[in-house]
Amino acid sequence: MTQGAGQGPETERTATLRDFRVPGYVHETGPYAQSPHAEEAVRPVEEPPVELPEGYTPTQRDLPVINRGDTVQVAVAPVPRPAQPGQGPGPLFVVGDVHGYLDELLAALREQGLVDEAGQWCAGTARLWFLGDFTDRGPDGIGVIDLVMRLSAEAAAAGGYCKALMGNHELLLLGAKRFADTPVNSGAGTATFQAAWLLNGGQKTDMDRLQDHHLQWMARLDAVEEVDGHLLVHSDTTAYLDYGDSIEAVNDTIHDTLTRNDADEVWDLFRKFTKRFSFRDEGGADAVRSLLDTYGGTRIVHGHSPIPYLLSESGPEEGDETASPVIDGPHVYADGLAIAMDGGVTMAGKLLVQQLPLRD
Repeated sequence: MTQGAGQGPETERTATLRDFRVPGYVHETGPYAQSPHAEEAVRPVEEPPVELPEGYTPTQRDLPVINRGDTVQVAVAPVPRPAQPGQGPGPLFVVGDVHGYLDELLAALREQGLVDEAGQWCAGTARLWFLGDFTDRGPDGIGVIDLVMRLSAEAAAAGGYCKALMGNHELLLLGAKRFADTPVNSGAGTATFQAAWLLNGGQKTDMDRLQDHHLQWMARLDAVEEVDGHLLVHSDTTAYLDYGDSIEAVNDTIHDTLTRNDADEVWDLFRKFTKRFSFRDEGGADAVRSLLDTYGGTRIVHGHSPIPYLLSESGPEEGDETASPVIDGPHVYADGLAIAMDGGVTMAGKLLVQQLPLRD
């Protein structure tokens, strides 16, 4: 998920909701505030491209008061052993927003039997999808990307797969690296990717370690996929409909946008992917249906908006000291059509790895 103008870069986890404010450029109602830390961003020297591992297959404020009665806590059932080679596709798993929390990710993957104690793929033909947002706020975003890339090769060799979707923080990091402090037309004044990246938890250590093969990997990620009747996306928004009337069209349009390397176009893409909460209010189920009818699937699975926001009786306003709800698993809402997977690891929540379909 992405936060807003006026907030400095986060360097530690927080147990409250107060640090999650909506950026002005999302609502386009006022001037964009330049970060006072923007000049501190480091632009490292470009390094020569590195070949991806053999077998790698990428597919790649207003935060208003929420008082919904249609979100439910889903108990996580014990996970069966992954299928053995020759038995067809293995079980399907999804991972919510990671945001640089590598240790928490490894622990969650081990708990589900997907990696061993050394962090190596041990799940055979299992299928694993990451829903995006690998970097920013947490301590080791580049380490997370390196892990996902390595698991992609190891899973493919074992007859399964590990794939990832494009999140808004991938777009943010790409923009910060490519365009730095180049002004963009935000629709509400002047903005820059570098300032937005810093405001939204961009970590200097990630930028220092960012290499060409990381950038190539992020730029190739798809934004939408349908697997076993589950429509997988990062953001809980209908903005995907702006980019095509099929999954292939959406992914091609986004790839083409990134290839053109136009700062304003990439900013508009980032801004739309930053929108949220299309599925939770009155009419939310209809919004989900509009995506399912267009792209297929019977349920949508998304990250981006932390589950604590879907459970809180009050919004995360300035000075709000309300404790975050305890997160044990995904949440189903919008008449049972949407599954939220961002457990709020950046706010003392839980990094979720879940097998699909859910057992109601």
